Amino acid sequence: MSDKFELVKQYLSEMDIMIVSEDAEEQLVIVEDEDNGIKNLVIDCEAPILVIEQLIMKINADSVDFFKRLLQMNREIVHGAFVLDDSGELVIFRDTLQLENLDRNELEGTIHSLGLALAEYGAELLDFSSK
Repeated sequence: MSDKFELVKQYLSEMDIMIVSEDAEEQLVIVEDEDNGIKNLVIDCEAPILVIEQLIMKINADSVDFFKRLLQMNREIVHGAFVLDDSGELVIFRDTLQLENLDRNELEGTIHSLGLALAEYGAELLDFSSK
């Protein structure tokens, strides 16, 4: 499966997405695209899927309005979604793609979707995180 990991890294290079950390044994990279607000995006080859996650924020208070708004945001996100971690304390952007037939357009679509979501909802999420 390392050939898929190399393919993912090739796609990232072609997209000018900077790999800031790599764990070849775990087949995981951490990337940045600061122009699009993407920092410490984890891309993990977990056969048979590619897992893409970025920490968005820590939840400061449980709020029905906040969770309702997250679900409304998810409706507009083209690829991926805002999710909660297992503890329910962190909001993460997450998407999964099939590794077997992964192409650059799919990976690029997910990364662009995250960038668009951050551009569109970043200020609103920051407002929620300060409450």
